Order: sequence, then structure tokens, then C-alpha cells
Amino acid sequence: MNRPAVLAVTLPGATELRLEAEAEVRRRGWPVAGAPAAADLLVVCGIPAPQDAAWLDRIERSMPEPAVRIVVGESGQVAHALGRARRDLTDRAVTPRGGHMDDRSEVPPGEHRDHEYGEHEGHGDEHGHGAHHDSSPPAASDGQGHDAHGMGHSHDDHATRSGQEEHGSHQPDDHAAHMDHMGHDMHAMGEVAGLPMAERADDRDELRLDQLHVPFGPALSDWPAGLILRLSLQGDVVQGVEVDHLPVAAGHRPPFWDEPWLRAAHGEEVTRGDAVRRRCAAHLDSAGRLLAVVGWDDVAMRCRRLRDELLSGASREGIGGDLRRTVYRVGRSRALRWSIAGLGELPADRARAAGVTGPALAADGDVYDRLLRWLSEVERGLEELHDTRPLAPDDRTGPRGRLDGPQPPSQALLDVLPELLTGAEFACARIIVASLDPDLDELALATVPGAAHA
Repeated sequence: MNRPAVLAVTLPGATELRLEAEAEVRRRGWPVAGAPAAADLLVVCGIPAPQDAAWLDRIERSMPEPAVRIVVGESGQVAHALGRARRDLTDRAVTPRGGHMDDRSEVPPGEHRDHEYGEHEGHGDEHGHGAHHDSSPPAASDGQGHDAHGMGHSHDDHATRSGQEEHGSHQPDDHAAHMDHMGHDMHAMGEVAGLPMAERADDRDELRLDQLHVPFGPALSDWPAGLILRLSLQGDVVQGVEVDHLPVAAGHRPPFWDEPWLRAAHGEEVTRGDAVRRRCAAHLDSAGRLLAVVGWDDVAMRCRRLRDELLSGASREGIGGDLRRTVYRVGRSRALRWSIAGLGELPADRARAAGVTGPALAADGDVYDRLLRWLSEVERGLEELHDTRPLAPDDRTGPRGRLDGPQPPSQALLDVLPELLTGAEFACARIIVASLDPDLDELALATVPGAAHA
């Protein structure tokens, strides 16, 4: 178990921990699993609330033995946590089934099971001193009256085929194949012998067709942290959408991607270069998630590497060439454009009426237009990375839009999701969501001084 497959689940407020985990997993060369059935190690970024125990337990039970779940709750603990988890996996792999190290069904009530690394643990040594476990017992629901476990996306590791310019560009049929492997938790529906049963409803042609109710999220790879969508499907077409999310509590820090602008609003000295650097990294993160959902894993990984280099202080000269080659490759791919163009069309007038600001408004178009908008803003931002002039306190335009409007920018993105998803094919739903990439951490902005309601 030298290279365990990692499935990361990010809770609201844990963006920085997710970025650390992704960078460390990539540094170690460990594969990334897109679904529980392909994972050896479940990494939970953020401290779960009691109501999160049920769906996290269901994910872990979906993983093949041996399996380890760790919780990382504090920056700087990821490397130690992953090292400890790999040793635990190795120990469990050599322990016969039924032995005390691998028989999770025999854990007595009140005993601890999951490694947790966070504010309660010191920066422990290699022996794990200071670590403790999550004792949340299994439960039947997530505490909100619904099953929020969601689906594990079948985004298994694609073989890297270097030198092929169109590598990874999937056709629409490939998107459907991706979705076919997703595990849907549909316990809210009627069941016969444990199988979900369809209901009947009128479709757009006034025909009575089977209708399925499918929860989407919150534990999907490359998915907005905490987002839950409940889709009503007839055939492979989305007929209705209900948007929900895990609780988003205000933390001691503002949302990670909006931090420079909110710090400046509080009177702290922030340079324009620092703000541009954070915006560019945010757009590369969003582009990487969208490209991963589409199936362009190699280009998605390149975007994430550039994101991490920007956050680490890379210079314009250091990353400029690689960034421009990446943007060029995305822009010249006719297969990529053909596979996502026309999805999730959001004209500027409709976006403006819905309160959308930022790149989704400026893109004035579809999924493909929003992707190109992110990358073009990153290219332009390169010229300002080293701008040492102070960021104006009244400049509150973060990566997803204005932070001083009547609502957080990501709330407007959530509000347009039902319109964009209704009528779309099920296989395209994740692509449309990824092209907006709402940051649910922003939903706590109303409680942050100087933020959305300043």
C-alpha cells in the first residue's frame, strides 16, 4: 500500500485544507479516486459536524477493505496525516479479516475510529502523538431530514497520453458513460427489495413518464464543497432542481478565495499583486475542476500545479510560459469546444437580472465561454502579479464577483442553477455546475464585517 488511492471530501470552510491535500497527494504521486469503490483512503478536509457522521460513514462503508478515513482540520497537518494513514493502511492490509485492526463492525460504542488532525492535535511527531479520533456513531440521516451522501463520480484515473493535443476531450457519449458509474443514494424514494422505484409525472410533452428523484452531492470530487442538488429526472433529462447545502458557519477567517479583498476592507494593507495572485489561483482552481469533470485530467492537473505555484509566490517569468501553453491548448481544442459548447447558456442580461457578477456575467455565454473567461483573466493578471501598490479598500470584486452587493456572489450563482440545469441532460449537470463553481464559503459573508452587507 505504498500508493493508496485517495478520495478527498471537503467540508464548507476548508478550501485551504483541500488545496494542501491536493498538492501533497500530487507531490507523493498517489492516485486520486473519483468514487468510494476505487479509494483506499478517505481524506475529510475540515472538522465534520455531528450531522455529517451518517453520510461520511456511508462513504467509508462503500470503500473496499482495507480502508482508512482521516480528518484534517488544521493547516500544516496534511503531510503528517497522510503519512500516518499510509502506515495504517499497510498494517491493515497484512492483518487478517476479523483482526482487531480491520474489523470496523466490532468497534464498541463510544470507541474512536478515525484519525483526526486539527486544532486538538499538536504538530505531532511521526508516531502520531496528539492524534485523536472521531467517535461520531453511524446514523440514518445527515440531521437535515434527508440523505445527503450523494454520488461518487466515476472519474477514475485516465491514462496520460502525452503528446496528443486532444487528449482527454470526451464526446457527449463519454460524459454519459462517466455518469453511468455514479452511485446514487436515493433512500428518500419508495423502495422494493432495497431498489429505488420511479414515480410518474408529466413531461414537457404532457406524457406520463417515470420520474426519479436523485440527490447530487455533497461528497463528489471536483464539486463545490457542501453543495447538494436534488434532481427530478425523466429519462436522462433534468425536469426539476432543488438547491440545498450543508450548514455554512462563519469562521475566524473570511472565505479563502475572497480573503485579500476582505482584509483590505478591514483596513489591512494588501497589495494589488496579492489580490491578483489570489484571483488567478482561484480561476485556475475552477478551470482545473471543470476540465477534470470533462475528462481532461492531464490539463486539469497542469492548471492545479500552476495554481499551487501562484499561491506559493511564483514569479510571472517562472510560470508565464507554461500558463500560456496551457491556455493555448485549451483554446485550440475543437473537440473540447464541441463537447461543452451550448451547455448552460447564461446571457449577460439574464445573469445581470439574477444578480450574477464577475466572470459568469462577463462571459455572456455557455460553459465553454466561462472556461475561456477564467483563463483569459489569468493571462491578463500575470502582468500585475508584482504590483506593490495598495489594494483600494473599496475594491471588493473577488474571483466570483462583487463582495459588497446585496448578496454574496456565489448565492447568485446558486440561484441560477435551477434555470440552467432544467431541461439539460443528466450527464451534463456536473459540467454546468463546474462552469459556475460557486463557493459556498461565501454564504457566511453576511456575518463578516465589511463584507457583502458592508
